[in-house]
Amino acid sequence: MFNHTFIFHPGSWLGEGKIILNMVEEELLFNTNWAIQNKDFAGKVSCAQDIQIQGLSENMRNELTFYDFGSKTFSVDMENQNVGRIVGTGVFDDKMIAWEFRNNDMNFEGFETYILQSDGSYSMHGEYVTSDQFRTQIDARIFPHSKEAPAPDESQEEEP
Repeated sequence: MFNHTFIFHPGSWLGEGKIILNMVEEELLFNTNWAIQNKDFAGKVSCAQDIQIQGLSENMRNELTFYDFGSKTFSVDMENQNVGRIVGTGVFDDKMIAWEFRNNDMNFEGFETYILQSDGSYSMHGEYVTSDQFRTQIDARIFPHSKEAPAPDESQEEEP
């Protein structure tokens, strides 16, 4: 039996990381919040992922649905304002959850991989590319909201 709580159980997850775009020479820091719902009557899991990129006023939102769970595979739909709706496939084992979007009419493809860490958090890596060769690379850490640890720059210093 696998030990995954991310995606397979309802809850809230937070994350932080960096995004590298091939057309920008700097790393963009971001925070993310996942809201994972219970499986519905059809066995589908709906998730909302909100992403706030540092320095940008507008959030990005991905609506994901995971379904057709097998012993090591699943299907995933993702919808957002920029790409529309795209369908992908996923795999998982005891330590990893991953999905990819390929060969679609959207001229958009890529993947995300989540590696389970000993503390229950996940190390995430993703890469996406469009037909006009805009590339995005994402590296992050996500963790259950209930186990949120303060970031190093959020010290508890007192004001004088």
